[in-house]
Amino acid sequence: MSVPYETAAYEPRESPESPEEHLARLLGRALNSFELPDETIRQLDCALAYDGSLYSAHHSAGLHRETYRHTWLLADGAALTLWELVHNTVPGGEPQHEVYVDEEELRTATARLPLPPDAPEFELPVLVQLSPVPEPRHAYTPDDSADHARRLLRRAENPDRPGADLASLLATSCAHQITQAFGRPRRAGRAPGLCFSLYEHAFLLRDGMEISLWEVEHTATPDGRHMCEVYATEDAARDAMERRAAQIS
Repeated sequence: MSVPYETAAYEPRESPESPEEHLARLLGRALNSFELPDETIRQLDCALAYDGSLYSAHHSAGLHRETYRHTWLLADGAALTLWELVHNTVPGGEPQHEVYVDEEELRTATARLPLPPDAPEFELPVLVQLSPVPEPRHAYTPDDSADHARRLLRRAENPDRPGADLASLLATSCAHQITQAFGRPRRAGRAPGLCFSLYEHAFLLRDGMEISLWEVEHTATPDGRHMCEVYATEDAARDAMERRAAQIS
Protein backbone atom coordinates (compact mmCIF):
# COMPACT_ATOMS: atom_id res chain seq x y z
CA MET A 1 0.00 0.00 0.00
CA SER A 2 1.40 3.35 -0.92
CA VAL A 3 1.34 6.09 1.70
CA PRO A 4 1.46 9.79 0.69
CA TYR A 5 4.25 10.79 3.02
CA GLU A 6 4.84 14.48 3.57
CA THR A 7 8.55 14.85 2.83
CA ALA A 8 9.07 18.61 3.24
CA ALA A 9 11.11 18.01 6.39
CA TYR A 10 13.34 15.40 4.79
CA GLU A 11 16.64 16.95 3.76
CA PRO A 12 18.80 14.50 1.77
CA ARG A 13 22.56 14.17 2.10
CA GLU A 14 23.20 15.68 -1.31
CA SER A 15 21.50 18.96 -0.39
CA PRO A 16 23.90 21.87 -0.97
CA GLU A 17 22.77 23.64 2.21
CA SER A 18 25.26 23.99 5.05
CA PRO A 19 24.69 22.39 8.48
CA GLU A 20 23.87 25.87 9.82
CA GLU A 21 21.21 26.38 7.16
CA HIS A 22 19.60 23.02 7.91
CA LEU A 23 19.46 23.95 11.60
CA ALA A 24 18.01 27.39 10.89
CA ARG A 25 15.23 25.91 8.73
CA LEU A 26 14.38 23.28 11.33
CA LEU A 27 14.22 25.80 14.18
CA GLY A 28 12.32 28.28 12.04
CA ARG A 29 9.43 25.89 11.34
CA ALA A 30 9.27 24.20 14.79
CA LEU A 31 6.64 25.69 17.09
CA ASN A 32 8.57 24.74 20.24
CA SER A 33 12.14 25.49 19.18
CA PHE A 34 12.46 27.96 22.07
CA GLU A 35 12.34 25.00 24.47
CA LEU A 36 15.60 23.50 23.21
CA PRO A 37 18.49 23.76 25.71
CA ASP A 38 20.96 26.57 25.06
CA GLU A 39 23.82 24.04 25.24
CA THR A 40 22.30 22.04 22.38
CA ILE A 41 22.08 25.13 20.16
CA ARG A 42 25.64 26.10 21.07
CA GLN A 43 26.96 22.67 20.02
CA LEU A 44 25.02 22.73 16.75
CA ASP A 45 26.35 26.17 15.87
CA CYS A 46 29.75 24.51 15.29
CA ALA A 47 28.47 21.46 13.38
CA LEU A 48 30.58 20.25 10.46
CA ALA A 49 28.10 18.07 8.55
CA TYR A 50 24.40 17.16 8.45
CA ASP A 51 22.24 14.18 7.53
CA GLY A 52 18.51 13.53 7.90
CA SER A 53 15.86 10.92 7.14
CA LEU A 54 12.22 9.98 7.50
CA TYR A 55 12.03 7.66 10.51
CA SER A 56 8.34 6.67 10.71
CA ALA A 57 4.90 7.62 9.40
CA HIS A 58 1.30 7.12 10.52
CA HIS A 59 -1.76 7.99 8.37
CA SER A 60 -5.46 7.49 9.15
CA ALA A 61 -8.75 9.20 8.24
CA GLY A 62 -7.16 12.42 7.04
CA LEU A 63 -4.81 12.66 10.02
CA HIS A 64 -1.10 12.06 9.65
CA ARG A 65 2.09 11.98 11.63
CA GLU A 66 5.70 11.77 10.41
CA THR A 67 8.85 11.54 12.45
CA TYR A 68 12.20 12.72 11.08
CA ARG A 69 15.65 12.26 12.50
CA HIS A 70 18.15 15.10 11.97
CA THR A 71 21.79 14.41 12.87
CA TRP A 72 24.76 16.76 12.88
CA LEU A 73 28.43 15.83 13.02
CA LEU A 74 30.19 17.97 15.63
CA ALA A 75 33.79 19.19 15.59
CA ASP A 76 34.87 16.62 18.21
CA GLY A 77 33.60 13.71 16.09
CA ALA A 78 30.43 13.18 18.15
CA ALA A 79 26.96 13.16 16.60
CA LEU A 80 23.96 15.10 17.93
CA THR A 81 20.41 14.19 16.91
CA LEU A 82 17.17 16.19 16.99
CA TRP A 83 13.79 14.54 16.43
CA GLU A 84 11.15 16.36 14.40
CA LEU A 85 7.45 15.56 14.71
CA VAL A 86 5.21 16.71 11.84
CA HIS A 87 1.42 16.30 12.19
CA ASN A 88 -1.98 17.88 11.61
CA THR A 89 -4.58 18.42 14.33
CA VAL A 90 -7.67 18.16 12.11
CA PRO A 91 -8.24 16.07 8.96
CA GLY A 92 -6.69 17.85 6.01
CA GLY A 93 -5.30 20.61 8.22
CA GLU A 94 -1.96 22.38 7.82
CA PRO A 95 1.04 20.44 9.18
CA GLN A 96 2.61 21.56 12.43
CA HIS A 97 6.26 20.97 13.32
CA GLU A 98 7.78 20.23 16.71
CA VAL A 99 11.36 19.39 17.63
CA TYR A 100 12.74 17.34 20.51
CA VAL A 101 16.18 16.45 21.87
CA ASP A 102 15.56 12.78 22.71
CA GLU A 103 13.24 9.94 21.80
CA GLU A 104 11.51 9.89 25.20
CA GLU A 105 10.31 13.46 24.68
CA LEU A 106 9.25 12.49 21.15
CA ARG A 107 7.21 9.52 22.41
CA THR A 108 5.46 11.70 25.00
CA ALA A 109 4.55 14.26 22.34
CA THR A 110 3.39 11.54 19.94
CA ALA A 111 1.11 9.93 22.52
CA ARG A 112 -1.04 13.05 22.82
CA LEU A 113 -1.85 13.24 19.11
CA PRO A 114 -5.49 12.50 18.12
CA LEU A 115 -4.78 9.45 16.00
CA PRO A 116 -7.04 6.38 16.35
CA PRO A 117 -5.34 3.58 18.32
CA ASP A 118 -6.21 1.01 15.64
CA ALA A 119 -4.80 3.08 12.76
CA PRO A 120 -2.07 1.43 10.67
CA GLU A 121 1.48 2.32 11.64
CA PHE A 122 4.18 2.48 8.99
CA GLU A 123 7.64 2.24 10.55
CA LEU A 124 10.73 2.50 8.35
CA PRO A 125 13.60 1.30 10.55
CA VAL A 126 15.61 -0.28 7.71
CA LEU A 127 14.72 1.38 4.42
CA VAL A 128 15.18 5.04 5.25
CA GLN A 129 16.48 5.18 8.80
CA LEU A 130 19.59 7.32 9.03
CA SER A 131 22.83 5.43 8.96
CA PRO A 132 25.27 6.27 11.77
CA VAL A 133 27.52 9.19 10.94
CA PRO A 134 31.03 7.75 10.56
CA GLU A 135 33.59 9.06 13.00
CA PRO A 136 36.25 11.20 11.28
CA ARG A 137 39.76 9.78 11.07
CA HIS A 138 41.24 13.01 12.44
CA ALA A 139 40.56 15.43 15.29
CA TYR A 140 39.53 18.37 13.17
CA THR A 141 39.29 21.99 14.26
CA PRO A 142 36.88 24.29 12.40
CA ASP A 143 38.84 27.09 10.75
CA ASP A 144 39.52 28.74 7.41
CA SER A 145 40.38 25.43 5.81
CA ALA A 146 39.40 26.41 2.29
CA ASP A 147 41.99 29.18 2.36
CA HIS A 148 44.60 26.77 3.74
CA ALA A 149 43.96 24.38 0.83
CA ARG A 150 44.25 27.24 -1.66
CA ARG A 151 47.58 28.42 -0.20
CA LEU A 152 48.95 24.87 -0.05
CA LEU A 153 48.24 24.23 -3.72
CA ARG A 154 49.55 27.64 -4.70
CA ARG A 155 52.99 27.04 -3.20
CA ALA A 156 53.35 23.56 -4.73
CA GLU A 157 56.05 23.60 -7.42
CA ASN A 158 55.51 20.19 -9.00
CA PRO A 159 53.74 20.29 -12.39
CA ASP A 160 51.70 17.16 -11.52
CA ARG A 161 50.13 18.73 -8.43
CA PRO A 162 46.33 18.26 -7.96
CA GLY A 163 44.27 20.19 -10.47
CA ALA A 164 41.28 22.51 -10.54
CA ASP A 165 38.68 19.80 -9.84
CA LEU A 166 40.20 18.88 -6.49
CA ALA A 167 40.87 22.53 -5.68
CA SER A 168 37.20 23.30 -6.27
CA LEU A 169 36.14 20.45 -3.99
CA LEU A 170 38.48 21.60 -1.22
CA ALA A 171 36.97 25.08 -1.44
CA THR A 172 34.00 23.56 0.43
CA SER A 173 36.11 22.28 3.34
CA CYS A 174 35.21 23.42 6.84
CA ALA A 175 38.06 21.96 8.94
CA HIS A 176 41.50 20.45 8.53
CA GLN A 177 44.39 18.88 10.41
CA ILE A 178 48.10 18.69 9.53
CA THR A 179 50.09 15.61 10.56
CA GLN A 180 53.76 14.89 9.91
CA ALA A 181 53.86 11.45 8.34
CA PHE A 182 57.57 11.25 7.66
CA GLY A 183 60.77 13.20 8.25
CA ARG A 184 64.36 12.23 7.79
CA PRO A 185 67.79 13.86 7.52
CA ARG A 186 70.21 13.03 4.75
CA ARG A 187 71.43 9.48 4.31
CA ALA A 188 75.11 8.54 4.16
CA GLY A 189 76.64 9.28 0.79
CA ARG A 190 74.08 11.88 -0.15
CA ALA A 191 74.45 15.61 -0.35
CA PRO A 192 75.08 17.37 2.99
CA GLY A 193 71.92 18.85 4.48
CA LEU A 194 69.62 16.77 2.30
CA CYS A 195 66.30 16.28 4.08
CA PHE A 196 62.75 15.24 3.37
CA SER A 197 59.52 15.74 5.26
CA LEU A 198 56.06 14.43 4.41
CA TYR A 199 52.89 16.00 5.78
CA GLU A 200 49.30 14.90 5.48
CA HIS A 201 46.84 17.79 5.18
CA ALA A 202 43.46 16.19 5.97
CA PHE A 203 40.36 18.20 5.08
CA LEU A 204 36.79 17.65 6.24
CA LEU A 205 34.05 18.72 3.82
CA ARG A 206 30.61 19.87 4.92
CA ASP A 207 29.00 16.61 3.79
CA GLY A 208 31.33 14.61 6.05
CA MET A 209 33.68 13.52 3.26
CA GLU A 210 37.40 13.51 4.09
CA ILE A 211 40.14 14.34 1.56
CA SER A 212 43.88 14.41 2.13
CA LEU A 213 46.67 16.21 0.30
CA TRP A 214 50.23 15.00 0.80
CA GLU A 215 52.93 17.66 0.98
CA VAL A 216 56.60 16.87 0.41
CA GLU A 217 59.14 19.40 1.67
CA HIS A 218 62.72 18.71 0.67
CA THR A 219 66.09 20.21 -0.13
CA ALA A 220 66.83 17.90 -3.07
CA THR A 221 67.40 20.89 -5.34
CA PRO A 222 70.55 21.97 -7.20
CA ASP A 223 71.15 24.87 -4.82
CA GLY A 224 69.91 23.15 -1.67
CA ARG A 225 66.88 25.41 -1.24
CA HIS A 226 63.65 24.14 0.27
CA MET A 227 61.02 23.02 -2.22
CA CYS A 228 57.33 22.16 -1.72
CA GLU A 229 55.47 19.55 -3.75
CA VAL A 230 51.87 18.42 -3.26
CA TYR A 231 50.29 15.13 -4.30
CA ALA A 232 46.81 13.62 -4.11
CA THR A 233 47.99 10.28 -2.65
CA GLU A 234 50.58 9.16 -0.14
CA ASP A 235 52.08 6.68 -2.60
CA ALA A 236 52.66 9.42 -5.18
CA ALA A 237 54.29 11.61 -2.54
CA ARG A 238 56.65 8.86 -1.37
CA ASP A 239 57.56 7.98 -4.94
CA ALA A 240 58.43 11.63 -5.51
CA MET A 241 60.69 11.67 -2.45
CA GLU A 242 62.62 8.65 -3.65
CA ARG A 243 62.88 10.08 -7.16
CA ARG A 244 64.20 13.42 -5.90
CA ALA A 245 66.68 11.76 -3.60
CA ALA A 246 68.01 9.58 -6.40
CA GLN A 247 68.48 12.63 -8.64
CA ILE A 248 70.58 14.51 -6.11
CA SER A 249 72.67 11.66 -4.67
